[in-house]
Amino acid sequence: MITAFATAADRATPTPEYQPGVCNIGPAEIKRRRTAGHIGTVVTLVALGALIALDAPPIARLILVLPAAGAASGYLQAWLKFCAGFGSRGVFNFGSLGTWTTVSDREALARDRRRSREIGGMALAVGVVVGIAAVLLPL
Repeated sequence: MITAFATAADRATPTPEYQPGVCNIGPAEIKRRRTAGHIGTVVTLVALGALIALDAPPIARLILVLPAAGAASGYLQAWLKFCAGFGSRGVFNFGSLGTWTTVSDREALARDRRRSREIGGMALAVGVVVGIAAVLLPL
């Protein structure tokens, strides 16, 4: 059974290798996901600042669900060493950016797709919490 998070031992593996539902990206791809998380965070904060500066109604702040979920997705994928998009498509990459290897085993593909859905759900949950918190801000 796949849990929502990899164990400490899974995350501490010094030499990355493909593990179905656990690890499907190497250092270059991890860095790319972390950068996406940073960008999503900046976009979320800038958008919040703009909505406040424009005196938009608090309900309009729900739009922050989108960039916050994007940020969460990037950070989760970096932390878990698992790309949700790759998992859905059935590929993995431990080499240079833009290359990948196809997953041919059906069970491995099923585990990867399950993990991809988990990451998507977790990211959406974080985005919703951020959006609701932004609506409730007393500004």
